Order: sequence, then structure tokens, then C-alpha cells
Amino acid sequence: MNLPNKITIVRIILIPFMIFFYLASFIPDGWGKIVALVIFVVAALTDMLDGQIARRRNLVTDLGKFLDPIADKLLVTSALLLVLCDLTVPAPYGVIAGIIIIGRELIISAFRQVAATKNFVMAADWFGKIKAIVQDISIPALFLLSYFYTSGVVTGTGLFVFEIINWVLLGLATLLTILSGINYLVKNWEVVSGKSKKGKEEIEK
Repeated sequence: MNLPNKITIVRIILIPFMIFFYLASFIPDGWGKIVALVIFVVAALTDMLDGQIARRRNLVTDLGKFLDPIADKLLVTSALLLVLCDLTVPAPYGVIAGIIIIGRELIISAFRQVAATKNFVMAADWFGKIKAIVQDISIPALFLLSYFYTSGVVTGTGLFVFEIINWVLLGLATLLTILSGINYLVKNWEVVSGKSKKGKEEIEK
């Protein structure tokens, strides 16, 4: 197993630790949520790191293309469920956003599986990467908001302004999730429709 794939595995291993610290209510003043935030940020940064190393050293492999999106989906889905479960994102908006984001990932995963049976490896495009960046900003912000709720260190107008920022970020992430999903399906539809005349290849990023 090469270095980029090892980094991807580390990202997966970090997820249970993120969940543990976020839910660790026994840690005083909500500091467990800050630890979880740091773990999420570190895990998200490894996504950029393994990709850069793989491209620079020509270490791109089918295993990496398989593991990388799985690690990303597990990280984002786990983090999103955490802020939904403690109602950091109020119902029904959080539930709607969660269904859209998680549903999109399930649809694209199924799409990739069908493509794989036809010997195609389908990589994410730039639209999906922008969506991922916005998600990676929105989720730590939600973690921080949850910390503010738990600790009470920020109240009044400051808390209200930060709430608005969070709702805008989550709304943007949800919108990009929808648009990137549609773009992905339209761009690669011929791969699973049986109309593609291409041989075994990767759909370019």
C-alpha cells in the first residue's frame, strides 16, 4: 500500500475519535466538541494531502480512487449526523439538508458501482470539489456553534450573527450538493446507459 492510500486509511481511523470527542459530554465546558472540530479539520486536510502526493509522485491507483471517496463520505456523513442529532441545526431544516447531502452521496456511490461493472473509474470533477470545500468549511463552523451552545462563551448578538453565518454556509453546501449531483449524473450518464463507445478508462477530473 502506497503513502497516499495510507493517509486515506488514517482519515478513516480518525472518524471514530471525532465521534467520541463530540459526544463526550463528560468533558467539561464542551471542550470535547473543540477536539472533534480539530480532528475533522485534520482529517479534511489529509484529503488534499493524499491527492497531491498521489499526483506528484504518480501514485494514483484504483485502490486510492476507491478508498478516497469512501473516506470523504464517511467523514462528512458522520460529522453531519452529529450536528443533526444534538439539534445544532434546528428541525426541519437540518433534516432536509441531511437527507439531501447524504442522499446525494448514496446516489453517486451507486452510480460509481454501476460504472465499475463496466470497467470505468469515475473521478470527481471540479464542481464536486467546490462542494466538498464548502462542506469542509460549514461543518467545522457547525461544530463551533455547538460548542458555543454548550459552553455559553458566546451569547446575544454575537451568537445570532454566527448562527446566520452557519445557516448560509449550510444552505450553500446543500445547494452545491444538488447542483454537483445533477452535473455528475448528466456528465457521466452515457457510462451507465450503455451508450458510451469508450473503452476502459477514467473519466477525467
